[in-house]
Amino acid sequence: MAKSTSRVLALLELLQSHGLMSGSELARRLDVDPRTLRRYIVALDELGIPLVTERGRDGGYRLMQGFKLPPMMFDNEEAMALALGLVAGRQLGLALAAGASALSKLERVLPATLRDRVHAVGDTVALDIARARSLENSETLATVSTASHQQQRLHIRYVDNVGSRTERDIDPYGLALWEGNWYVVSYCHLRQGMRTFRLDHIEAVRPIPASFGRPADFDPIAYLEEAIARLPRKHAVQVVLHTDLQTAKRYLFTTMGVLEPQDEGVLLKSQADSLEWMARELARLPFGFDIQEPVELKTILAAHARRLLATLGEA
Repeated sequence: MAKSTSRVLALLELLQSHGLMSGSELARRLDVDPRTLRRYIVALDELGIPLVTERGRDGGYRLMQGFKLPPMMFDNEEAMALALGLVAGRQLGLALAAGASALSKLERVLPATLRDRVHAVGDTVALDIARARSLENSETLATVSTASHQQQRLHIRYVDNVGSRTERDIDPYGLALWEGNWYVVSYCHLRQGMRTFRLDHIEAVRPIPASFGRPADFDPIAYLEEAIARLPRKHAVQVVLHTDLQTAKRYLFTTMGVLEPQDEGVLLKSQADSLEWMARELARLPFGFDIQEPVELKTILAAHARRLLATLGEA
């Protein structure tokens, strides 16, 4: 039923955009047979859309001369919100052609003053989301987000970073765009625990007849940040920061580590592949700290401080 409705609306859009069109061309554009097209024509007629049928070799269907659908009732802020959303989707790589088409349709049905503003947004606004990689199959995003909203279990075929394929059932708690990639944060029934999956690594996805309960106020971004912060790396680092938790969060990016309030300050538990990198990150903090482990980090931090002092001396 939904598919038929969308094609009836697509038929109306074609007639509004192109004027007189032959039945064969309309059927081809809609990918239906002539009999189905006639049903859609009848459906438009029943909706009160005035159609004119022109007979003969050059005949076809068109809307009655002068007929226009009433403009959508959007105020300035609503129209800007829609336009910015479509621009963001286009720059995120979500169905590029569809985004441009939707923006064009929005412009056509708006009053002239709003149409000019929306057109200006589409032509001139750029959003700083350049790191976002194009998601070739936006249908995957739609399927997963719908299942998450409806709390419906999914069966997926997943390819990991080394090319291994697995079939698994997941409960999709939420989706997030992180470091340029789309992820779904889920409970994985194969691994019996929480896992994250990149959407562009999902080869196939389908809903299955099972529901789940999502934790209240689940935040997929917060989960991703903490999961990344806890990833085991070459060096385990613990540093007591002489500040309060709110200030520590302001100066440390979320994936740097886990922060735990203590009587003497805030304990930073972090993992690092490079102690030189960790020393540079600590050196930029505007408050004091004590390094608990590893001991080598103290030596590396001291060497970094001497280099800075030498640079100042040369200046």
